[in-house]
Amino acid sequence: MKKIILLGYMGCGKSTIAHKLSEKTTIPFLDLDQYIEEKANLTIKELFEKHGEIYFRKLEHEAFVTLLEQKEAVILGLGGGTPCYANNHELLQRPDLVSVYLKASVATLFERLSKNKSKRPLIANLNDVELNEFIAKHLFDRSYYYNQAQYKVTVDDKTVAETVESIVALLA
Repeated sequence: MKKIILLGYMGCGKSTIAHKLSEKTTIPFLDLDQYIEEKANLTIKELFEKHGEIYFRKLEHEAFVTLLEQKEAVILGLGGGTPCYANNHELLQRPDLVSVYLKASVATLFERLSKNKSKRPLIANLNDVELNEFIAKHLFDRSYYYNQAQYKVTVDDKTVAETVESIVALLA
């Protein structure tokens, strides 16, 4: 069984969908950010604050490569920025994995992210207008990298179960 990589912008549902996909397929789920936090013994927010983004992106790349080299089948949820740094997007083309971009519109992402901004250091202090602009700009900047995924599944107006079924159909 190939590794399944889920990617997309923060708030697209990577973790939620990965958990349900894991239940359905019995393939274990790993969240890249959680893996980094455990290895560094710091939260992502603390890593950004203490060491900066460049340090974090280096750790993130190393963790991503380490997890890809493991033999076991796994569902791996990437951080929103993971594909955009250190040529990580090129790793999405490996023949031993299936990469899926969970594509969400700016409106969907705004609706989801505005509800829990405080948990996300990049957007915690933005007002609604700034948040909408931030999402639109980042999504535009990152779309090239996200579109390197082998498959795209749109999550707008879909339940988690419907999205999981779309991914399962790709794996069949």
